[in-house]
Amino acid sequence: MTYADAYQPDRSIQGKLRRRVVRLVHRRPLALAPERPMISFSFDDAPATAAHAGAKLLEARGVRGAFFVCGGLAGRQAPMGVCGEAADYQRLAQAGHEIACHTFSHLDCGQASADAAAAEAERNAAEFDRWGVGAPTAFAYPYGDVAAGPKRALGERFMVLRALHPGLVEEGTDLNQAPAVGIEGPGGEARAREWMARAAARRAWLILYTHDVREEPSPWGCTPTALARLLDEALAEGFDVETVSGAARRLGVA
Repeated sequence: MTYADAYQPDRSIQGKLRRRVVRLVHRRPLALAPERPMISFSFDDAPATAAHAGAKLLEARGVRGAFFVCGGLAGRQAPMGVCGEAADYQRLAQAGHEIACHTFSHLDCGQASADAAAAEAERNAAEFDRWGVGAPTAFAYPYGDVAAGPKRALGERFMVLRALHPGLVEEGTDLNQAPAVGIEGPGGEARAREWMARAAARRAWLILYTHDVREEPSPWGCTPTALARLLDEALAEGFDVETVSGAARRLGVA
């Protein structure tokens, strides 16, 4: 059984209220506004197609991305295809890509305790250490959800914690629940392009995410052609392409 088979989002009134409240607590506002538009291309769960086709598209243009990896899914079947293996992530790290944390088992941080979320991050870091890919400094919440306890606990460990609600990273943005825009589904490329225009106009940082990268992608992925077009447009429009942690460091985040 895959994690998608077992996952049931919290659609209760309490869950909806929690999602509203958690955006207001344990905030860590970005203090320094970007001077230039920046963009990060990130890949959640890091399927093998992203580790291969996605990475090659970035590397061909001299830029690098962030791969949010679940150590417990390495080499396993997931809804968007087989996830990459240790050797894939080792190659990515050696090539200069960022290997970031997505919990060990794809834990829903919206329905977990602070201790459980912290333990998952620790276990993932231990797996990264075993692989020799470096300690993760950025995190993405699986399913984009988080409760107050995990947000606080993980916020004490990571430089940036990325969610899934759309938006730009600007002065005052909460780095413990940073927005991101998905390149996924039929309208993913157009949606990403709209947010790129906003980021360019506001000189903001935009984080894009997808999952698999293949000719017939899952509902959570994109085609190589779409990713290539977005990369080329970002470079042509003068965006600085950075990994997630790389962009954060440029903005003085420690």
